[in-house]
Amino acid sequence: MPAPSQTAFTGRQHSLLEDAYALVIGCILIVLGLVLLKSAELTTGGTAGIALLLSYLVPMPVGVLFTLINIPFFAFAQRVMGSRFAIKSLLVNLGIAGLSMLARASFHVVDIHPAFAAVFGGTVIGMGILALARHSAGVGGTGVVTLWLQRSRGWNAGRTQAAFDVVILAAAIPVVSAAHLGWSALSAAAMSLVLVTWHRPGLYIGH
Repeated sequence: MPAPSQTAFTGRQHSLLEDAYALVIGCILIVLGLVLLKSAELTTGGTAGIALLLSYLVPMPVGVLFTLINIPFFAFAQRVMGSRFAIKSLLVNLGIAGLSMLARASFHVVDIHPAFAAVFGGTVIGMGILALARHSAGVGGTGVVTLWLQRSRGWNAGRTQAAFDVVILAAAIPVVSAAHLGWSALSAAAMSLVLVTWHRPGLYIGH
């Protein structure tokens, strides 16, 4: 008997509970990654990198800055990705802001090697973004643009994000040391590699 083709599997819609659980997990992973990178005084790519850069200049939780930066992108997300995506992304950002304040009040990382922070922090942020994207949500900012370009033009989200990351890391040069900039570049690469590897059209059956 011939093996069934991949096109025979159409998947099914995620339930509301599955969506909600995935969004919570995505928020948790992103906040955890931000805490690790912040503790090592690193930055990264995407909106997370912009928020981390600002957190070294402004005395506010990085998750709150993350949400504030994304506010202008919600209108764009609603227009090009639809209301469902925009509403989910807004809820995600509120969750990241709330969880970042909870994390700040609950624990402190007092000693962490920048290599560990770069690899683990970048990877878990990437996995958090992936979890959100698989459930039709995003973190806003450059993530909205990359997802839109993937849907509308077929551009790989990870590669497009890497291009944005180069610009963001260049902006970090006056803020972080050369050594920390190198580790920050590693964190951005770890984050983008997750998306390049697993966030491709046709790779995922459920939706």
